[in-house]
Amino acid sequence: MLELQLLRRDPDFVKKKLAVKNFQPLSLVDEVLSVDERRRKMQGEMDEVLNKSNIISKEIGGLYRNGQRDEAERKKSEASALSDQAHEMKKELQKVEKELFDLMVHLPNLPHDCVPPGKDEHDNEVVKEVGELPELNGEYVKPHWELAEMFNIISWELGVKITGAGFPVYIGKGARMQRAMIQYFLDEAVKAGYMEYQVPHLINEDSGFGTGSLPDKEGQMYHCRDDNFYLIPTAEVPLTNLYRGDMLKEDELPIKLVGYTPCFRREAGSYGKEVRGLNRVHQFDKVEIVQFTTPELSYKTLDAMVAHVEGLLKNLGLPYRILRLCGGDATFASALTYDFETYSAAQKLWLEVSSVSNFETFQTNRMKLRYKAKEDGKKHLVHTLNGSALALPRILATIIENYQTPEGIVVPEVLRPYTGFDIIN
Repeated sequence: MLELQLLRRDPDFVKKKLAVKNFQPLSLVDEVLSVDERRRKMQGEMDEVLNKSNIISKEIGGLYRNGQRDEAERKKSEASALSDQAHEMKKELQKVEKELFDLMVHLPNLPHDCVPPGKDEHDNEVVKEVGELPELNGEYVKPHWELAEMFNIISWELGVKITGAGFPVYIGKGARMQRAMIQYFLDEAVKAGYMEYQVPHLINEDSGFGTGSLPDKEGQMYHCRDDNFYLIPTAEVPLTNLYRGDMLKEDELPIKLVGYTPCFRREAGSYGKEVRGLNRVHQFDKVEIVQFTTPELSYKTLDAMVAHVEGLLKNLGLPYRILRLCGGDATFASALTYDFETYSAAQKLWLEVSSVSNFETFQTNRMKLRYKAKEDGKKHLVHTLNGSALALPRILATIIENYQTPEGIVVPEVLRPYTGFDIIN
C-alpha cells in the first residue's frame, strides 16, 4: 500500500507515476486526499472534545475536596456528556477511516524511474539476450506435449480424469525430472545464502492482503469458502508473511528465504496455442526466493537476485532473455520487475519462466513490517523482493523441446546427479 504521507506531500508526482502504469481513474488520488482531510478534521475535533473532558474530570476531585458538591456534580454531568459525544465521534471517525482504507488499497505501487511506459507485454524492454536459438532437424522437431506422450513422462488425460484441464500428471522419468529440478534449484539457493522454509499451501486473508494478492487477484485464486482460506498462487505469499507485523533490527537485514511449493492459479480466460501443454497450467511447482532489506540496498539486492536466476538458466544450457516490464505489464504491487524467458525451439516461442521484482515498501506498509535503524533508532519500512528461481513447467517444456534428439531427450548435465539418468527414451 502506498504511504499516505507521499500522497499528501506530492499528489501530482503520484499521479504522474500511476499514469506510467496506465492506472485509472487518477482522480482516486484526489478522492483519497479529500477523505483524509475529512478524517484529520474529525480527529482534531474529537481530540478537542476529549481534551476538554479530561480537563473537567481533573477539576471534579478538587471541587469535591473544597465542598463544592453542586458544582462538582454539574461538572461531572458535563464531562459525561462530552465523553458520550466523543464516543459517537469515534464511531463516525472509524467509518471514515475504513472509507479511506478501502480507497487506498486500490492504488497500485508506483513504478521505478527506469520502468518504460507501455500498454502491455509488447512494450516490454529487452535488456539482455543470451545463447543461440537452437535449430533442430525438422524431422525430429516436436512440441513438448507430443514428446511427453511419446516417452510417457506426462499425461494430460489422467489430469483431466482426476481433476480437469490444466492439471498434468508426471510419470516415471517425468516425475524424476520434476524432483531433480526442485532439488537443484533449492540447493543453489541455499548455496547463495538463502534459508530454506517449508510453508503452508493455504493462506488467510491477512496474508493475501499483505503481499498485494488481495483484493487485486482474488478472481485468479482458488478460494476455500468454508474456512475462508486461499490456495497460494506462489510461495512468495507465505514466505513474505512470516515477518508480518514484526519490528526487526537493522543488523538482522538482509533476510534471505527460499521455499518450494506447488502453486495454484485459476488462469481464467487463457486460451490459444500459447497455453497448450505446460505453457499454462492451474497447478505447478516453483522454487521462490524472497529477501527483506533496507531501502539503501534494495536495488543492489534486485541485481543480485536477477544474477542468481540468470546463473540457473546458464547452467541448464537454455537460451534466455531478460525483459524490463513496462508500466502496463507490471504487477499491481511491484515497483520494478524483470522477466526471464526461455526459447522454445519447437514452438518458436519465448516462454516466461521467472519474474524478479522489487516491491520497495508497498508490501511492508500493508504488513506493518519495520526495522529500527542502528544509528538513530528511528523506525523505517523494510523493502521486500522476490523471484522465481525457478518455475518448473516451462523450464521442463523448453528442456524437452530444445534437448530432443533422434535417440531421445538429453538431460542437462547439471540435473544428471539428481535424476540418475542422462537421457529420456
